[in-house]
Amino acid sequence: MKIEKRWIISFIIISIISIAALFWPEQTSLPLPRTFLGEDSIVGADVAWILASSGLVLLMTPGLSFFYGGMVGKKNMISTMLQSFIALGVISIFWVVVGFSLSFGESIGITINGEHYGLIGNPTTYMFFNNVGVFPHSRMASTVPFILFALFQMKFAVITPALITGSFAERVRFISYLLFMVLFSLIIYTPLCHMVWYPDGLLNKYFGVKDFAGGTVVHMSAGFAALAGAMMIGKRKNPHHEPSNIPFVILGTGMLWFGWFGFNAGSALAANATAAMAFGTTTIASGTAMLSWIFFDRVNGRKVSALGACIGAVVGLVAITPAAGFVTIPHAIFIGFISAIVSNLMCNWKRLKKVDDTLDVFACHGVGGIMGMILTAILAQGENASLIHGGFEVFAHHMMALVLVSAFTFLGSLILYKLTDMIIPLRVAEDSENIGLDLSQHDESHA
Repeated sequence: MKIEKRWIISFIIISIISIAALFWPEQTSLPLPRTFLGEDSIVGADVAWILASSGLVLLMTPGLSFFYGGMVGKKNMISTMLQSFIALGVISIFWVVVGFSLSFGESIGITINGEHYGLIGNPTTYMFFNNVGVFPHSRMASTVPFILFALFQMKFAVITPALITGSFAERVRFISYLLFMVLFSLIIYTPLCHMVWYPDGLLNKYFGVKDFAGGTVVHMSAGFAALAGAMMIGKRKNPHHEPSNIPFVILGTGMLWFGWFGFNAGSALAANATAAMAFGTTTIASGTAMLSWIFFDRVNGRKVSALGACIGAVVGLVAITPAAGFVTIPHAIFIGFISAIVSNLMCNWKRLKKVDDTLDVFACHGVGGIMGMILTAILAQGENASLIHGGFEVFAHHMMALVLVSAFTFLGSLILYKLTDMIIPLRVAEDSENIGLDLSQHDESHA
């Protein structure tokens, strides 16, 4: 079999990274002045909870692979599942080498009225996890080792590009997807993460954006990238298929729901009351959304389906994510209800159906993230936190940020797809698509 140059280059890249890691200077053994605290600042209960939460969030990516894999046709199940699962390898390496530093390193940004606002982190601050050790950071997660904070955040970076894959399932070239995944994480995810979650980030400090666990950083970015991908790659030759394995979808939903407790409640970064409230709002919003989805289907003449129940539950999880630690349980019920209705309408909107978003990623994750951001801007508790608790100016800042994030993630992703396609064509050949990606891309079959 002829070995293509792109695979040789891929192997050379991982070889260089591995050898560079062997000779990379060891991290400092003492905390840097004014940046890190001493080990006496570590709180054991917080460490235990964030360790558990990190494991829960990691579980979400295999859960997503079952969720997506069960929804596609039989001849594309393995390829679709692998597209999610492979992110555990690709983004983990990317995160250690430079991703974490770009997301949470010393701010590089702009100055407005004498105040500094970060756009992206310095890539050298924590490259190869240099200076990422056991000492807590004074401004980020000050009660757990910094290495634990870095690994917890890594799981968010892993699942974000995996979410995108549902939009171009059944027709994307695997190596092209790997390239796009790295470019997306480098150009879209890391600056957005820095701007929202770094203390001096532009969207955080200037616009006052509230994103408790990733409605903006994860779901909106993935949703708009999914829409751009579906538009760029084009429709499938045979867009109509039956889901191959509904029990896989139910299993994946359960794994996602279970893992989401770490995703949301873990984002309190401590074992405290906020984590408990986020735990509660997460499950209540999801349960409400699941019921709202199937009841809304029924009143519109569609039968109650396991697939609809699962999609509704995930939409509720998506929508509550930015608000999880900022709203009450009753608010979570409303967020789950209204987000399920809006996403359901978008899934069945004929104009959106013209874009072949295979698994309705934009309608669920993109729209769910948008709804979550809007409702957080309306309902978030705390002084000057939302429309209800701060006035229209606070809400307006969130809406300006929503427009900026939408434009940045959609247009940025569109450019990255075009760049990827110039380097390695994104779409498989027609005969490969006809026989299915399981065989044409991986020479495997589950039958």
